[in-house]
Amino acid sequence: MPRAPRRTSTERPTRLGAVLATLPAAVTVLVLAGVIAWGITHLGFLRPGHRTPFVTWTCIAWAVFVLGVLLLRAVPRRAVAAVVLGGAVVVGVAALAGPPDTSSDSARYAWDGIVQLHGLSPYAHTPSSHVLAGIRPDWLFGHPTPHVVQSPTGPTYCPGDRIQTAHDTATDARLCTPINRPSVPTIYPPMAELWFALVRSLVPVTATYWPMQVAGLAVSLGVTVGLLLVLRRARADLRWAALWAWCPLVASEAVTNSHVDVLGAALVTVGAVLVAFGRPVWGGIALGAATSTKLIPAIAYPALLRRRRSWWALLVAVAVFAVLYVPYVATTGLRVLGYLPGYLSEEGYDDGSRFALVSLVAHGNAAIVVVGVVVLLTAVVAWRVADPARPWSGEVLVIGVTLLAVSPRYPWYALLLVPFVVLSGRWEWLAVGLAITVRQLHPSVDTFRWTLAAAAALVLVGTLVRTPRSDWVRWRARLSPERHAPVPGGSDPDRLV
Repeated sequence: MPRAPRRTSTERPTRLGAVLATLPAAVTVLVLAGVIAWGITHLGFLRPGHRTPFVTWTCIAWAVFVLGVLLLRAVPRRAVAAVVLGGAVVVGVAALAGPPDTSSDSARYAWDGIVQLHGLSPYAHTPSSHVLAGIRPDWLFGHPTPHVVQSPTGPTYCPGDRIQTAHDTATDARLCTPINRPSVPTIYPPMAELWFALVRSLVPVTATYWPMQVAGLAVSLGVTVGLLLVLRRARADLRWAALWAWCPLVASEAVTNSHVDVLGAALVTVGAVLVAFGRPVWGGIALGAATSTKLIPAIAYPALLRRRRSWWALLVAVAVFAVLYVPYVATTGLRVLGYLPGYLSEEGYDDGSRFALVSLVAHGNAAIVVVGVVVLLTAVVAWRVADPARPWSGEVLVIGVTLLAVSPRYPWYALLLVPFVVLSGRWEWLAVGLAITVRQLHPSVDTFRWTLAAAAALVLVGTLVRTPRSDWVRWRARLSPERHAPVPGGSDPDRLV
C-alpha cells in the first residue's frame, strides 16, 4: 500500500492559520445562538410590562450578529460557505428553543391548516363558529378557569399571556384560544393557506407550534443555500449570505414566530433570480405564488421588468395568482377576502394614521396620497435604473422605501427585504428591519419616527458613500432616455450573471 505524501512544514502553519482565522467567527455565531435561545426560554411571551428586557435582548443579539459578520471577513474564502451554512443551522436550531414569543400568528396558521384538512374553507367560518366545534383541538381551545376555585359554576376567565377570549356563536360558551382575532375569518391568501394545510398534514392534530417553526427553519435554510449559489454564480463574495443566515430578524420571525412571510420572501427571491437569469415563465410562477402568500411581494415586480421578455413574468404571475384563488372562490365566493379590509382599517391604513414618517407632513387622505406617490415614483425609478441582469439594488430600493413610507409595526414584513440586501450588498438597509423590530417591542410613535429617520439617514449616507460614480452616470442616463448612451462597463440587458 503506497504511503501518503508527507505534509510539508509550510502546510501546517497555513492550515493552522485558517483554523485560527475561522475560530472567532464560529465562536461568535455560537454566542449569538446562545443569546437567542436564552431569550426565547427566559423572557416568555411579550406583554406590556415586559418590553424593556425584550428591547435589551434584541439589541444584544443584533450587536453579536454584526460582530460575527465582521469577523467573517477573516475566514478563508474556501471555508466561508461552510461557516455561513453551519452558522445558519446553529442559529436556526437555537430559534426552536421555545414557543412563539412576540406573536401568536402561527396559532391561526395551525387552525387554518386543520380546518382545510377537514375539507372546509378557512374563509367560510370564524374560529368561534359553532360549525367547527367538533374539530377544535384542546391545545388551541382550552377551558376557562373559574375566578373562585371553590365555585366552579361561577364567573370564569382565560389565563395566559397569549390567550384570547371568544364565545361560541351558538352556545355563547367562553372559548380560550391563542388564535388572534378569533371572532373574524382569516386574512391570508391562498398560497399561504395551502402552505398551512401542507405543514399540518405531516403532523398529528395534537402537535402545537413546532411544525410551523420547523417548516420556517427549512425554508430559511433553503434561502441560505439559494443565496450562496446565486452569489457563487455571480462571482460575488459568499460572506454576504450571512446577512440572511445569521440575522436575528430571520431567526425570530421566520423560525421562532414562524411567520408565513418567510415563504413569500423565499418565493419572490426565487422568482426574481429566475427572471434575472432569463427564465421569465418559471420566474413568473414563483412571483405569482409569492404574491398569493402575502400580497406585499408584488412590490418586487417593477425592478424586474427591464429585461427583454420579462413582461411575460408579470403576465404569468397574475395568472398564477388568479388560478390559486379559483378553488377558494368556488367554495367561498367573495368571502375569500376574509378579514383583510378590517385588518387594514384596524392598522390605520385606511385613514393614513399608520404612516409614522409621512404623518409628520400630511394626515388622513393626504397621507395616503403622499405614500402612494412616493411608492409609485420609487417603483418607476427602480424600473428605470435596475440592471436587468442584477436587479437586486432596484429591489432593495423599492422594498426598502415602501417599508419606510408605509411603516408597518410588525418586523416580519422586513423579511422580504433581507435576501435582496444580501444579493445587492447594501447592508445599510438592514437598519429598516431593526427599526421596525424596535417599534414592535417598544410601541411609541415618537420612538418609531426617530428610529425610522435614523435608518433612512444611514441608508442615504451609505448609498452616497458606497455607490460608484459609474453607477450614478448609468442611472442618470436611464432616467433620461433622450440622453441615453452606452456607459463604459455598463451591463447588457440580455446578459446573464
